[in-house]
Amino acid sequence: MSIIIGVRREDKNQWERRVPFIPRHLKELKEEYDIEAIVQTSPIRAYTQNEYEKYDITVQEDLSSCPVIFAVKEIPKDFFEPNKTYVFFSHVIKGQKYNMPMLKKMMEQGCNLIDYEKIADDQGRRIVFFGKYAGLAGMVDALWAFGQRLEWQGIKTPLSEIKQTIHYKNLDEIKNHLKKIGEKIQQNGLHESITPVVVGFAGYGNVSKGAQEILDCLPVKKIGSNQIEAIHEHYSDKVIYKVVFKEEHMVEPISSEARFNLQEYYNHPHLYRSIFQQYIPRLSMLINCIYWDKRYPRLITKEFLEENYTGQMKLQVVGDISVDINGSIEFTEKSTNPGNPVFVYNPIREDIIDGYEGNGVAVVAVDTLPCEIPRESSEEFGESLLPFVPEIAKADYSVPFEMLKLPLEVKKAVILYHGKLTPDYEYINEYL
Repeated sequence: MSIIIGVRREDKNQWERRVPFIPRHLKELKEEYDIEAIVQTSPIRAYTQNEYEKYDITVQEDLSSCPVIFAVKEIPKDFFEPNKTYVFFSHVIKGQKYNMPMLKKMMEQGCNLIDYEKIADDQGRRIVFFGKYAGLAGMVDALWAFGQRLEWQGIKTPLSEIKQTIHYKNLDEIKNHLKKIGEKIQQNGLHESITPVVVGFAGYGNVSKGAQEILDCLPVKKIGSNQIEAIHEHYSDKVIYKVVFKEEHMVEPISSEARFNLQEYYNHPHLYRSIFQQYIPRLSMLINCIYWDKRYPRLITKEFLEENYTGQMKLQVVGDISVDINGSIEFTEKSTNPGNPVFVYNPIREDIIDGYEGNGVAVVAVDTLPCEIPRESSEEFGESLLPFVPEIAKADYSVPFEMLKLPLEVKKAVILYHGKLTPDYEYINEYL
């Protein structure tokens, strides 16, 4: 007898069109593992009902026959059924207040929760993620905001031709368009009032790699953090300078006798302070791709921006792909969406206005970036998830947690079991 899994539709917002599995993935599960799938109906999904039915995959509203249900984003409270297993990005591991009611409901129903975000290898590196696509889309949106902001200031550049990610058909179209824009930059250069254009990347993981992949479609020259000052003396107006900041560029030990140690910084961040402010006056754009929580120093504080802001400030756009509200970028006052992707923070008035116009620094903080490239991001995500699905689907969830047989990478991602927080996640109780 076949095992059945469910694929819930996404309805968190009108732009969320991703899926955990594309049709080909579900066909493979059926043929190789005898796992049937029921896909819930959706009017906005990036892969159509016909594309699933082409592979004889059932598409219907009712998922009540599915003991294990996969989704992408958070699930409404009234959807959960007793004792079922749900696999999705729950956004509860930091005690996110807005998702505590959802978690409480799952606990009341005795549900199991597996969170993609915590599926990791023995080094703690995430295995199942959309991160690269957040970087891809976030960089396009940041470049769009940069081009539009320059045009608002009366500075015409080829960058003003860049569109938001959602207005391109696919990733190939994005890259081809950027390459054409890059040719114009190489031919005519960029306006002297903004050169040298320097784009800084905070972080070097999957998100950063995706963002850099987009920027690299333009004529780019990579420099080190120690070269930023020098290139302002001798530079080309026909390239964009790229600098990638690692932890040792962003922080230093508070003690003058200590030396930077990466593992010590991760384990004891209170022993370190930010030195990132030294770079800010020389950056045209900052793309924030780092993991951050309140234990770590900020990259840019409101106080620093207020003290150093002038109407001629070089920093025009922060692409805050990490989207930690009032976090590493303290003036990320809110998350944005593809319909209203950017706001300007005025450090003198300490307020924000939507759009890319106005005095201050523009912030792009879209928190659902991979949904702007839904087909490609879903395909790659599903490829990374697929190897774990047979064991997730076939596991015996009636046994005590200690006896639950799942791949170690997945078992570490079980946040709720039989409605109770597992040992690694009991700390979430304090947020409930």
